[in-house]
Parts: sequence; C-alpha cells; structure tokens
Amino acid sequence: MVQRKYTRRKTSEHTKKKIVFIQTNYPDFLTDFYVNHSQWRSWSYSKIKNVLLGELFGSADFYGKSMATLGWEYDELIINDYNQQSLWARRNKIDIKKEFLWAKYIPGSWRNLLGLNGWVKQIAFAQIKAECPDILYIHDLNVFNTDDLRMIKSWGVKVIGQIAYPLPLDMKALKEYDLIVSSFHHYVKLFRSMGIKSEYLRWCFEKSILDKVKIPKTKRYEVSFVGGFSPHHRDGNGIFEKLAKEVKVDFWGYGVNFLLPNSPIRANFHGMAFGKKMYEIFANSKIVINRHIGVAKKSANNMRMFEATGMGALLITDYKNNMSEFFEDGKEVVTYRSSADLISKVKKYLDDDVARSKIARNGQLRTIKDHTYTVRMKELDQILRKYI
Repeated sequence: MVQRKYTRRKTSEHTKKKIVFIQTNYPDFLTDFYVNHSQWRSWSYSKIKNVLLGELFGSADFYGKSMATLGWEYDELIINDYNQQSLWARRNKIDIKKEFLWAKYIPGSWRNLLGLNGWVKQIAFAQIKAECPDILYIHDLNVFNTDDLRMIKSWGVKVIGQIAYPLPLDMKALKEYDLIVSSFHHYVKLFRSMGIKSEYLRWCFEKSILDKVKIPKTKRYEVSFVGGFSPHHRDGNGIFEKLAKEVKVDFWGYGVNFLLPNSPIRANFHGMAFGKKMYEIFANSKIVINRHIGVAKKSANNMRMFEATGMGALLITDYKNNMSEFFEDGKEVVTYRSSADLISKVKKYLDDDVARSKIARNGQLRTIKDHTYTVRMKELDQILRKYI
C-alpha cells in the first residue's frame, strides 16, 4: 500500500470550507444497480459515482449540491460500494484487502465491529487524506470506531455524525464526534446528557426530483407503501397487515423475510423499490401510507413524509406529538392513531376524490415551501458555522 502523508490545506478567511459526506448504500440497491448497468466495467470511478448518485437513492448528492450554493466545496463518498471503491484504489495504487464472500451474509454493523470490512476503512481513510476536508459528515455511525475517529481528527478534520436509526453497537465511539445531528428530539437530549454536542435537524425533500419524475394525471395505485419490514418496524407491520385485509395496498420494500408466510402484506408485495422507482410509485399513488420505526418513539421524522407529499400523494401517517412542526393534520396530511383509524381514513379518502386531492396538493405545497434541501441545508450551514 502506498503511504500517504496527510497535509492540511492552507485556508484563509476567504477560502471555501470543504465538507465530505460519507455514505453507505443498501447492499440490495447496489446489487440492483450493477445488474441494471452491466456496462459499468468500462466506466471510470467518477462516471460510476455520477450515475449511481443519479439514481436518487437516499440523500444521493442532495446535501452537497445545496451546501455548494451556500459557499461550501463538497464531495460524496459511497464507501461500501466495492466495485466503485476498488476502482479508486487501483487508480491510486492502493493494494486493498480481499473481501470474504461469506461476510456479506452478516449484518453491516456487525461486519464493521468484527473488522470484516477492512477494505471499506482502508480506502475511505486514503480518500479522506486525498480530499483534505475541513469537515467529515458521516451518515452511518456504525462504520468508524473510537480509534478510527481519533485518527481522522488528528489530521485536523472536524467529524460530524447524523443519526435517525437504532443506536450503534459501539456507543463509546459517539463521544469522539465533534457534533451529532438527529431528527429525533430524544436522541439530541440523550447525546447532550452524555456530554456530546448535538443539534436537531429534520429530514426534507429534493425539489429537483419533480423535474426528473413526472406526476401523471391518472394514478396507477390506489394505496401504496415503500419501506422496511424488519423487527424494528414490528408494530407498524401489524397495523398494515390489518389494513391489507380490508383494502388493496401495493407494497414494496426490504425485510419481507421477517414477515410470516401467511402475512397479507405478501399478497401484493412487488419486491424492492429504491430511488427513482420509489418516487415513480409515489407519483402514481393516490394515497401513500407511512409509519415510523420503533426507535422514533413520539417523534415524527422519517423521509417518507416528505418524499410522498413532495410527489403529490396524500400522506396518511401515524400520529406523532410533533407533527405540527411539519404539517397541519387534516389539511396537509392525515394522521391515524390505530389500525381501525387507518382503515377508516383510507376508505374515506379513496371514496372522496375532491378532499383527497385537496389535502395532497396542500401537503405538496407545504413540503416545497418549508421542507426542501434548500431550506434544510441553510439550517445545517448555520449549525456547522456555530460549532466549527
């Protein structure tokens, strides 16, 4: 392996600050991507990354592009994409450790904890050295351990983490972050009680998607859901199973193997849907149902609220105490408090085209006005400048 000495950039008051975002993508999404782009072997690292980000998975390059309008330099690194990362390593003459084929059957957080993804860190460290960022913004807090973070910080890099999912296995590492942001109020409170600097930052919608995915006049799906069916979603799964017995719901997502063989969700389950495909489903849906992961507790926060409303569907979501932060219930979205309540409201708004369309339109307008990356990255910019 070529040893690279980390050298800080010379900065001045007028030099743009550089932020590098660290992403991990779902392995199933990456598998589908390469199956659908079999010509990738002839592509460069940069082309693969650009095409991959163009699939609109997760937050894609939405953070970086909006931060660039605020005067930041940025880059996005998808560090768990072996095909893409190995190309970067070869181009930079880095000999990487081989993968263990059986390791892919172990959950990502455990692979990281057991050190089975050595190539992920090896290449990521080299990229961070090459990028020389002022800030490393990490979306997956399971990737780096305490020693990793201390090493990165020794290079003069400020390390920021973002989390809205179950807490990482290595809780000690959290104290190494210079700041952790979260869309969970209770997480912010928890981190502060641990002596960790933490701020509240909500999810949002990328408005430019409306230029890439058109909303049809005639909706193909009456009711749809795209999301996870893991044990973390157990309560929501039960509610959706009761709904599926009463109303046809088209389901997509991951973790369906956690459902019982006779689950009514399986009757209209169509596989996984990521990025553009997911947005097309929402654009073609009269109603999109939603529920939060268990660790959200009483906080409304997930991305689906903004993705569904942004694409013009009526969002019917589980009630949370802070819903008024985002939408006006009954006018911009509809909330439910039980399976019976959900069933009743889905049937009601399927039968009332006028009311459904009006609420959906109001929800879309609210999202585009108050909940876009343009708006949210201004908030993040203020947070970063406060702490960094």
